[in-house]
Amino acid sequence: MKKLMLLTLATLFSLNIIAQNGIKKGSDAPVFTAVDNTGKTVDLKAVLKTHKAVLLFFYRGQWCPYCNKQMQHLQDSLTLLTQRGVYVVGVSPETEENIGKTVTKTHATFSLISDKGYRIMKAYDVNYTMDAGMVTKYKTYGVDLEANNGNTDHMLPVPATYLINKAGKITFAHFDKDYKKRATVAEIIAAM
Repeated sequence: MKKLMLLTLATLFSLNIIAQNGIKKGSDAPVFTAVDNTGKTVDLKAVLKTHKAVLLFFYRGQWCPYCNKQMQHLQDSLTLLTQRGVYVVGVSPETEENIGKTVTKTHATFSLISDKGYRIMKAYDVNYTMDAGMVTKYKTYGVDLEANNGNTDHMLPVPATYLINKAGKITFAHFDKDYKKRATVAEIIAAM
């Protein structure tokens, strides 16, 4: 019976992630306006007027070592990206307090947005709800999604990455349901 319950929970978790597809390369990027971790308003349309492109990526939270590693790589390459006219912004469901922890861990100096209500995640079709079994499993690892995100619905993003050009079109899309697989800076630069 216990095996059947675990199999059912795993299936439900998989089906929920399978339902997400992300926005595809060549699509119009959904516009958004939000306040970042420094109090700055990030308006996609306005940023594209002053930059050649926007690199938008979604991350799960400061508790995720794969997210932290990706953000450290972006930070290490930030000068290279900004010299090419790219504005970098990360989006997460984590609270502002936990975004502060992310900055401490990764030394990120680019914009980070707490996506309360998941407006941006849903617009880019990267949101999914973690099933109860996985939430319990994560708690055994010391990850409390309710404390990290300030809610009880356990919504996370597929860690997707998009490059958006001045015309608002997606010129690079990396969407992999395996949270361990991330876009590399080399892949992003090659897509410019």
